[in-house]
Amino acid sequence: MAKVFAAVLVVTVVLIVVLQFVDPAVDSRTIEQVTTTALAEGSISVSIDGEVVRTGTYIMEANTTLASLIEVASGVTANADELAYDTSYVLADGLSFYIAPKYDNSDVCSLEPIKKVNINKDNAETLQTVSGIGSSVANKIVSHRSANGEFKRIEDIKDVSGVGNATFEKIKNYLVLRSA
Repeated sequence: MAKVFAAVLVVTVVLIVVLQFVDPAVDSRTIEQVTTTALAEGSISVSIDGEVVRTGTYIMEANTTLASLIEVASGVTANADELAYDTSYVLADGLSFYIAPKYDNSDVCSLEPIKKVNINKDNAETLQTVSGIGSSVANKIVSHRSANGEFKRIEDIKDVSGVGNATFEKIKNYLVLRSA
């Protein structure tokens, strides 16, 4: 019993000492000001998720590419599908990037890559092979592509009417930007 009491006393003393060094003047407003200042000086905030070693939001220099963001995120995993992203894409403030997997992460024994569709080349019928893309959305993807040019990142598919965040989350692992 005395050992437990001594341990609690030591932890309490250490906690009190540590708390004395915490600056109460640093709060979320100060952090926002620092972030805003950094962004105002030519930096941008971008997020990356999926098959990268360290997912998260990063402050990057303006006019850098996705390759630089991937490098800052410690690179892609061995399961990253290189056909689903373009490393030469120039970053812009507030964008997010998803690096899709080549193989299904929920089936560790699978030797077959995920069957994917090319949102820049495939016709409406082929696009419909993805669960979550019906005939209406497939036709809108083809129309959007014809009117606006190729998709530069898979997240751009959310610009198509009928593809919101929920649909994107459902289909993102089944899309590529170019063929092998």
